[in-house]
Amino acid sequence: MNARDVLDLAWLIPVLPLAGAALLFCFGRRLGEPAAGWVATGALAGAFALSVACLVALVGLEGPERSHLVRGHDWIGIGGFRSGVGFLVDPLSITWALLVTGVGSLIHLYAVGYMHGDARYGRFFATFNLFAAAMLVLVLADNFLLAFVGWEGVGLCSYLLIGHWSERPRAATAGVKAFVTNRVGDAGFLVAMFLIFGALGSLDYAVMREGAAQLPAETATAVALALFLACMGKSAQILLHLWLPDAMEGPTPVSALIHAATMVTAGVYLVCRAHPFFDRHAAAGDVVALVGALTALLAGTAALVQVDVKRVLAYSTISQLGYMFLAAGVGAYAAAVFFVVVHALYKAALFLGAGTVIHATGDTQDLRLMGGLRRYLPLTAAGFVASWLALVGVPPLSGFWAKDEVLAKALFAGEPLVFGIGLAAVFTTGLYLTREALLVFFGNERFRRPAGVPAPAHDPTVSPTVDYGTPPGPPPLDGDPHEPGPVMTLPVLVLGVGAVVGGLLNLPFRRLEVLTHWLEPAFEGVEEITAPSFAAAAAVSVVSVTVAALALALAWRLYRRGLPEVSVDPLDVRLGPLGRCFGHAWYYDEAVTAFVGGPARRAAERLDRAVDAGGIDRAVGAVAAGVVRAGAAMRALQSGFLRRYALGVLAGTVALLGYAILRAGAG
Repeated sequence: MNARDVLDLAWLIPVLPLAGAALLFCFGRRLGEPAAGWVATGALAGAFALSVACLVALVGLEGPERSHLVRGHDWIGIGGFRSGVGFLVDPLSITWALLVTGVGSLIHLYAVGYMHGDARYGRFFATFNLFAAAMLVLVLADNFLLAFVGWEGVGLCSYLLIGHWSERPRAATAGVKAFVTNRVGDAGFLVAMFLIFGALGSLDYAVMREGAAQLPAETATAVALALFLACMGKSAQILLHLWLPDAMEGPTPVSALIHAATMVTAGVYLVCRAHPFFDRHAAAGDVVALVGALTALLAGTAALVQVDVKRVLAYSTISQLGYMFLAAGVGAYAAAVFFVVVHALYKAALFLGAGTVIHATGDTQDLRLMGGLRRYLPLTAAGFVASWLALVGVPPLSGFWAKDEVLAKALFAGEPLVFGIGLAAVFTTGLYLTREALLVFFGNERFRRPAGVPAPAHDPTVSPTVDYGTPPGPPPLDGDPHEPGPVMTLPVLVLGVGAVVGGLLNLPFRRLEVLTHWLEPAFEGVEEITAPSFAAAAAVSVVSVTVAALALALAWRLYRRGLPEVSVDPLDVRLGPLGRCFGHAWYYDEAVTAFVGGPARRAAERLDRAVDAGGIDRAVGAVAAGVVRAGAAMRALQSGFLRRYALGVLAGTVALLGYAILRAGAG
């Protein structure tokens, strides 16, 4: 079997988890636990093996040949519009496929243990597989329309998975919030497709690559900004970011899959795939870079004083996604992809580690009720600490190489403002994540219930999530926490190792930028951003590491001993009113809620009375009433008396004869 034959099998990559989902939706309850989890994990692991085979096949081809189209059947043909089901296998799509299937398989494996005892175990893994399949369709599609099917698929699955524990009102609300917010962004995707088809006559990527450069700059910019609106929703950029922190209401494996390998990275993929539109005019890239930089900073400040262990990581994801868009906005697409890859490794490890901590401390998510857990969870602590240091950017771990490359590209691309904002976000990153790591694994133990204090009643319909500023209840644990089985600890350790060595994929030295060279066919024609000298690039790294070190030192000084009192956070005390603003994420969510529930609702009610009830309903009612009256008039003719019908026939006959006679006389 040659390389092309292997690449022809790429259609099986999304089909394997899709088949697993179909099987589990039909027979998941009968298979039960843990068989349903192993079926789902095996299906995605099979897709990973096939992705590796496609990677090997692509490596065996020359650079220009590393783009293979797997043609399927025609899907839609209306007038001049044609669209089919086809898959594009190239370095960009296979990189994402490896990410989704590789990291996703480890998260599936972790979920086999984490979801133990869940009442909807089979349905969970069916939806989990469907989520991965939808993401794979998105990244492997050869046209925008098929990608949109995957795009909507991950949106649907996120709604189902975030609201998996639908008996909890907060979880159900969070699922709806994610679904509705993403629909706002998805309108941009639809508008972009209309513009692309109107300008190019096709939605195929091949046509885009050839035709985008010929479009008027205004049209290309409009397409790019419409696509970026969709990315802002899916990848939780500022203004459309409010759904992602609430997505923590879902099971922790869902959080890990959404934040690391699937849904939120879809926006970065779309910008990279559609880069010909963004490259056509600098304005579109400037918007992307500035929004990304502001998102990185503002989300980082919101994470500083959060008290929920998963909510800190949620705002961290929003912030790190900002870095990815910052890189893509300045045209450093390979740097953006590199950041996506290493972020998936350490963020998945952080979320899975947080899930183990939650599992070990009686389902508490409050940082104020943890501390000193490295003694009891040494393996989880090892994976978590390695990932924390990687994300902060401690050299030579993976996050150091990815973060510094993004900052250097921004500066040397002539974007000093974006660089400055990104550098400020480095400080917040080091501060909030060090705070979380120290409050969870170091310092004083705060998870033991004081003697004589009864255990709180457990209500499965109540979310364990703690809001900022809510006084914590008594710690729920009596005995010592302990590590779970290997099915949960192994993924954390493997991902932690990846967080340490992942930087080897793209070291900024001659011939060692493996990922950049690998992605060159996908970004052909994109102008390379280079440092004016080695000293300039090294200076950026020195400044970045210094800023991160200052944040680490400050957090260590504040939290190395834990918390003096369970409800007192020294950083919150020092920040004062600003800390409360950060804790409420700049009150943006509350403002949107107040607007939607207040002026927007009243305006909608007035519109309903004036237009819907007073206009449309009245018009429809008038038509219906006219039909009823016409029917009543016609009904009078249907009397049931034969003599009346005979008289009518006779009158009609006489009238026809008279008409015939008159016509004959006139002739």
